[in-house]
Amino acid sequence: MRLAALQMHAVPGDRTANIFRIETAAREAAENGADLLVAPELAVTGYGAGDMISELAEPADGDLAERLAALSRETGVALVAGFAERDGETVWNSAIYADGQRSIVYRKSHLYGPYERALFSPEKPAACIVEHRGIKLGMLICYDVEFPENVRRLAQAGAQVMIVPTALPASDHAEFIARKLVPVRAFENQVFVAYVNHCGNDALFSYAGLSGVAAPDGTMLAEAPETGEALLFADLDPAAYAASMVANTYLRDLRV
Repeated sequence: MRLAALQMHAVPGDRTANIFRIETAAREAAENGADLLVAPELAVTGYGAGDMISELAEPADGDLAERLAALSRETGVALVAGFAERDGETVWNSAIYADGQRSIVYRKSHLYGPYERALFSPEKPAACIVEHRGIKLGMLICYDVEFPENVRRLAQAGAQVMIVPTALPASDHAEFIARKLVPVRAFENQVFVAYVNHCGNDALFSYAGLSGVAAPDGTMLAEAPETGEALLFADLDPAAYAASMVANTYLRDLRV
């Protein structure tokens, strides 16, 4: 499979502009032979939209799901995008996978800081796996990937690629997370990890950029800079890392 990762400067509260940006990237991804596009955490609302997020939250089977399904059918590219999901009075920080035939939603289990905890309800940790073009994708969101238990749960359930929309803020440890922790998660579970971030800033946050795709041997297949939008491409072939999987048998050797 060929994965495209959109490092994106979302407009807080401007759902129309953000969806248009995703649509533009999907068409570019299709032109470059990709079959999956990943956008950041809360890409549809903008991570820093604050209280507007509650107003913009929508059902899992709402207009966004329909638009992404139509876009996928048009381009042949499946999509993963972060959005605010509402069910009654409950709002989740969610990511939707849409391939034109089905929509699958993952809800973030580990909320980060008082900002997220004031806006969202956490979901119980679970192994959300989607089969895409014969490859099993495990879905997480941002802070979720910083807990090794979450990635290990998915790897033990058979996931080969971790899809991680994120909103990593700029900080003195952002580069460590994006360029050290993420490749370690890939290596210790013998999986690919697509870590897809925002860039730039809004009224509430500055974002670290540094999106990337890590391989099972810990190498980076694609990397974005700290600043500026970028559309990354990475070819993911689990069979190409058979030697690494033979040499690093963490999953087989794990004792609990």
